[in-house]
Amino acid sequence: MTPQIDKLKNTDSGNFFLLAGPCAIEGEKMAMEIAERITAISEKLKIPYIFKGSYRKANRSRLDSFTGIGDEKALKILQKVGKTFDIPVVTDIHTAAEATMAAEFVDVLQIPAFLCRQTDILVAAAKTGKVVNIKKGQFLSAEAMQFAVTKVMESGNKNVMLTERGTTFGYQDLVVDYRGIPVMKKMNVPVILDITHSLQQPNQSSGVTGGKPELIETIARAGIVVGADGIFIETHPNPAVAKSDGANMLKLDLLEALLENLVAIKQTINKFK
Repeated sequence: MTPQIDKLKNTDSGNFFLLAGPCAIEGEKMAMEIAERITAISEKLKIPYIFKGSYRKANRSRLDSFTGIGDEKALKILQKVGKTFDIPVVTDIHTAAEATMAAEFVDVLQIPAFLCRQTDILVAAAKTGKVVNIKKGQFLSAEAMQFAVTKVMESGNKNVMLTERGTTFGYQDLVVDYRGIPVMKKMNVPVILDITHSLQQPNQSSGVTGGKPELIETIARAGIVVGADGIFIETHPNPAVAKSDGANMLKLDLLEALLENLVAIKQTINKFK
């Protein structure tokens, strides 16, 4: 681990760390309320916490899908969340030109799964000096992610994390191959399991992605058992009215009980190390 990543994790509790928040920033009030709630839960359970929110959604099935409230407005909200609650913040970028812009407001730049092979984006993110979280492509093996890691590190940035988010299974489903987590951990970077996007059902005929949120805890439990360093969760007070990815998000009221269970599993595993 690098000092910058160690600072993000910042724990002596032996816990996993958490990236959590809404899919997209829908407004300041919503973002602050979610951050306040998760911050309180994570402090109670001694889980290092990074607030997650997309300032823009570039990968949408339909032209009329919600994409954001405006880049600068959303990025300033993310920055305010970080300063208000004294927590790191992560957002995703979609082009090389966005790396420098987003880096002024957040602590971690996330590379979307569909873009994880785009060399110019990886290099641009690396050159900001921020932590770079690369999501594993739904179309790639875990072993292939070594090349994405190498692109960032050889661009002068050792602050890299990888996120598993499921592998394409047919046209409208994803599966998690848990063997990939220990494979990616051998690359000497923190490995995160995205437990909500892993349950997406993409390419629906309606043009709106589906999901199986009832399996969130199942996916999360297995991830902790096989050694995931972090857990990624998209959550919303009312997923049914969320403007993006509501079908696979966790209802915010269910988050604390889920994290309590995961902490108990992690503590049990730690006893056998």
